[in-house]
Amino acid sequence: MPDYLDDLRLAHVLADAADAATMDRFKALDLKVETKPDMTPVSEADRAAEELIRGHLQRARPRDAVLGEEYGVEGTGPRRWVIDPIDGTKNYVRGVPVWATLISLMEAGEGGFQPVVGVVSAPALGRRWWAARGHGAYAGRSLSSASRLQVSRVAELSDASFAYSSLSGWEEQGRLDGFLDLSREVWRTRAYGDFWPYMMVAEGSVDLCAEPELSLWDMAATAIVVTEAGGSFTGLDGRPGPHSGNAAASNGLLHDELLGYLNQRY
Repeated sequence: MPDYLDDLRLAHVLADAADAATMDRFKALDLKVETKPDMTPVSEADRAAEELIRGHLQRARPRDAVLGEEYGVEGTGPRRWVIDPIDGTKNYVRGVPVWATLISLMEAGEGGFQPVVGVVSAPALGRRWWAARGHGAYAGRSLSSASRLQVSRVAELSDASFAYSSLSGWEEQGRLDGFLDLSREVWRTRAYGDFWPYMMVAEGSVDLCAEPELSLWDMAATAIVVTEAGGSFTGLDGRPGPHSGNAAASNGLLHDELLGYLNQRY
């Protein structure tokens, strides 16, 4: 089995470059922000970070394909880098430090492309998380200064912490009743949003999280970090991996119950 460690080291180099670019423009008074056709914001920093990562990959992995939020897919083949230059752009443009660059390498296999490397870098929080298939998940400031991640062992919903992004998406999909029932059963709910709840599941500080509508670049990196930390990452349909257009992540022990609540009466 490939060890993917060279790819992981490259992903850290890409994240270092993106961090420097995004932090340079974070809270800049002259930051340019536009609205995309889907009515979501995009900043000049989103585009600059993705261009930077694509440029590095073109030099270091010219045969690999690249899929990014801002510039789509380029290239073909069994290996594809998936990039979200700033996950949490709305936070970024308002000066909230909860945003991250997500970088994943996906490889063709059974059931389509699957993530084999993931890096989630949140420079304004001073945090970074990463994983490679078969090597576990870690958090720290660098590859040489890291601690291994492990999901929690909480086995009862009444003891569990559940994180989410917002209520509106659940309501739009007709899943709000199940969502609210789940929130009444768990010990605690918090709306941390974006990449952060998945990293908290991997760390063991949160036990459950879910979002009703996501893109592949939102999930590829977070999925492998969660699973390499011993957790479960599926769509709301229960399909493993980041391919369902939505996500449910947990410590594994509570996953069936999480899906049951979010799909009830749906």
